[in-house]
Amino acid sequence: MLKYIFGNATAEKVLLHVYHYGSVHSAAIAEDYKTSVTPITNQLERFEKANILVSKAVGRARLFSFNLKSPFVKPIRELLKITYESIPLKERETIFKTRRRPRQKGKPVIYGI
Repeated sequence: MLKYIFGNATAEKVLLHVYHYGSVHSAAIAEDYKTSVTPITNQLERFEKANILVSKAVGRARLFSFNLKSPFVKPIRELLKITYESIPLKERETIFKTRRRPRQKGKPVIYGI
């Protein structure tokens, strides 16, 4: 659904990954979707130029997360929440199966359960 709003499927994938994980690097998104890193990196950089995402260097990687100072982030996150919750649980488990950091004790595996 978001690919029609943002213009392409890569934008939807990038935003859903940032929504789910909080912060993410381009190689992780590319690995999850079994695609090339270049279009993912280009889309992340477009969102950064639009002030939707911010990045920070962690070693040799750049981690991207939402720019909480941007007035556009809150409505975009609301759209992402609707889209995320409309994805069937089995599909979410497949897309977001890779752990990016340790889970807190008692925290659910998938949000929205």
